[in-house]
Amino acid sequence: MKLIGIRIAMSIFALNTLLRRPSARAALERRPAQDHPERGDVPGWVMITLMSAVLVAALLAIAGPALEGLFNQAMDKVGQ
Repeated sequence: MKLIGIRIAMSIFALNTLLRRPSARAALERRPAQDHPERGDVPGWVMITLMSAVLVAALLAIAGPALEGLFNQAMDKVGQ
């Protein structure tokens, strides 16, 4: 599970690095003037989504055994 978290963190770092390159920034800034004012910030939403996925993976890695124990205990009570 740690390996998955490390890979996700590396992916976020790579995405962040790519978005900070001058060529990527220039491409984002070359938008037409008549864009809709509520167009949104796609790279920002991608970053938020990836960070949320990392948080969920980290919480699952930390709390996974405890949650599994709770589930097994509940199943044992239902089975009796």
